[in-house]
Amino acid sequence: MRRINYLMTLAVLAGFTFVSCSEQEPIADDLSVPADVVAQIAALGFDVQNWVPTKFENGYLVEGDIYLTDQTIAEMGQGNPLASVEQYSTDNLVNAGGGRVITIYAPEESSGGGRGKKGSGGYSPAMIAGLDEAISRYNSENLMISFQRVTSSSGADIVMTRLSKRDERRGVLGSAGFPTASGDPYGEIKMSGVLESSYGLSTDGIATIIAHEMGHCIGFRHTDYFDRSISCGGSTANEGDGGVGANHIPGTPTGATASKKSWMLACTDGGNRPFNNDDKTALDYLY
Repeated sequence: MRRINYLMTLAVLAGFTFVSCSEQEPIADDLSVPADVVAQIAALGFDVQNWVPTKFENGYLVEGDIYLTDQTIAEMGQGNPLASVEQYSTDNLVNAGGGRVITIYAPEESSGGGRGKKGSGGYSPAMIAGLDEAISRYNSENLMISFQRVTSSSGADIVMTRLSKRDERRGVLGSAGFPTASGDPYGEIKMSGVLESSYGLSTDGIATIIAHEMGHCIGFRHTDYFDRSISCGGSTANEGDGGVGANHIPGTPTGATASKKSWMLACTDGGNRPFNNDDKTALDYLY
């Protein structure tokens, strides 16, 4: 059984990675985490036996789907348990004012040279189509914020960049973050460029993953934040508030179920998950 686990940081970033319910593969030497750091991670209550921490980006991948840095490890204390409620937001949200257009740039593959050249950081037509569909889903809700894809990274509110080849090969799908204290969306989404070619995802499946990351950028936490096992399986795991807040959004029901297929569930099988009615209520309340 394979699932796509959304990689959520407890303090800074959020994203996802492919993990397997079967035995974990051996860890390459260059991904090994120093013993003293493993001890610190274990002291915070994370499972370091069944899921050996590995190096990832500028930090560590913990329990297969949690991203921590040295700074967040130092700042973290005991996680705060959360009630069983349907939708959560961070303390910081995007300042929509009287209406705000959030611009997103993603480099495209091309036959010519430069940043968009195939294999040099650009995204395939399938990935760009997925991004456009994700943008369309938000804009169809007639919120106080809207999204627009632009052709230059200069001045873009969010830049979507490719993960390193190493992280793509090891199954990481992407990461994002949460709004700033000044009311701006998180400025970068790092995405795998092989969702179609390696995993066979459809445009709608790709759109669901990108829309999930966009949701983090504007302040959404996981729908099943209080118990990741609802969508991921395995034992109960409460993510806590992670220092960025996890506030129940009024109007959304108590409890969460995988069958409702919220776009912000922690895990997915890679299928299509457009906004359900509860998702729409949450989006409308915040924006």
